[in-house]
Amino acid sequence: MSYDIELLDPITKKRIVFDSMHEMRGGTYQMGGTNDAWLNITYNYSPHYRRAFGAGGIRTLYGMTGAESMPLLRTAIGILDDDVDPNYWTATEGNAKRALCQLLAMAQMRPDGVWNGY
Repeated sequence: MSYDIELLDPITKKRIVFDSMHEMRGGTYQMGGTNDAWLNITYNYSPHYRRAFGAGGIRTLYGMTGAESMPLLRTAIGILDDDVDPNYWTATEGNAKRALCQLLAMAQMRPDGVWNGY
């Protein structure tokens, strides 16, 4: 189980495609990179997201614009520890934080985009 989180164009409601490729990686990812404003995040991190965002966890971002989400992402990033484990699936705060840093980068690239998840 995981979260597939994407930024949608506010007009077309389709997933945003960036001009350049990125190598942001989650539980599943496109080998060689992708232009899609999309990140898959393991559900293993959900306890950390509920602590950082409240009862709604990472789903709190859904429906927000990138600009609206940036303060929340920065706050959540500041709450979580830096204990990164080389195994992506290990549910450390540092691994959960790394995924949030990637979402923040996407929000900064397209602050007008709207977060969607499934």
